[in-house]
Amino acid sequence: MKESTGLLLWRRTPEGHVELLIGHMGGPFWAHRDEGAWSIPKGLAEPTDNDPLAVAEREFAEEMGTPAPAGESTGLGSVMANGKRITIFAREGHFVAEAMVSNTFEMEWPRGSGEVQSFPEIDRAEWVSPVDARRLLAKSQCSFVDRLEQSIS
Repeated sequence: MKESTGLLLWRRTPEGHVELLIGHMGGPFWAHRDEGAWSIPKGLAEPTDNDPLAVAEREFAEEMGTPAPAGESTGLGSVMANGKRITIFAREGHFVAEAMVSNTFEMEWPRGSGEVQSFPEIDRAEWVSPVDARRLLAKSQCSFVDRLEQSIS
């Protein structure tokens, strides 16, 4: 079974509100979509990966362009979606969303053209409220917002 692991970074605003760092999925399929087109920074674990938190940190660095801020992590559990298990950790920390520079992937685009183009895995990142995160995230990831809120309340 494929396993995807990620890190949900969160912070408190000066007013005490919680914000979550999420990324808009890159590529032509997501270019003109907003709701359901965002993701927690995550990626596939390799069969040789033994430490899920290390995978989450590696994938955060690949998708955001810089290592995750240091800090204590809380496991938010796993969900099954599209034939893979998604496991997410949460960590409080600071990150400059505007400085995000994602790694890229290649695909034939337009389909059937024979032309291969490169696209960022995440084309932008933003700090959003839990309410907005539930609207923007892929549906399979929304339960992690609930779990985070429960763990920090």
